[in-house]
Amino acid sequence: MAARQQVCAESSNKESPEQETSRSRTRYKASNMCFEEMVEMVDILLRTDYDGNHGPYRNPNARKAKIMAKVVRSLHRNFGVRRSKDQFRKRWELDKMKENIHDVQNRVINIIDILAKI
Repeated sequence: MAARQQVCAESSNKESPEQETSRSRTRYKASNMCFEEMVEMVDILLRTDYDGNHGPYRNPNARKAKIMAKVVRSLHRNFGVRRSKDQFRKRWELDKMKENIHDVQNRVINIIDILAKI
């Protein structure tokens, strides 16, 4: 018994790189998305109405989590990409924000053009 405790104590004193990472949650390295991956993600999110534009849904957070899980599975199956749901969620929010900014800029340019013609 004492020998077993001593072996356990010695093995716990050794530092290995595997022990530095958390085993409860796998972290995926962020990398750039190629255009095909982006198209696939946007297609799934728009097809399944991720933002909930087409009506009130029961349990919207659970519904969004299920849709993001579908995106993760699809991109892993089709492209071999391993990313977390949070990474895809952040990417989607950034793309939506850029799209809104682009729409506002286009509207401002159109208004300026109309005013220039007057």
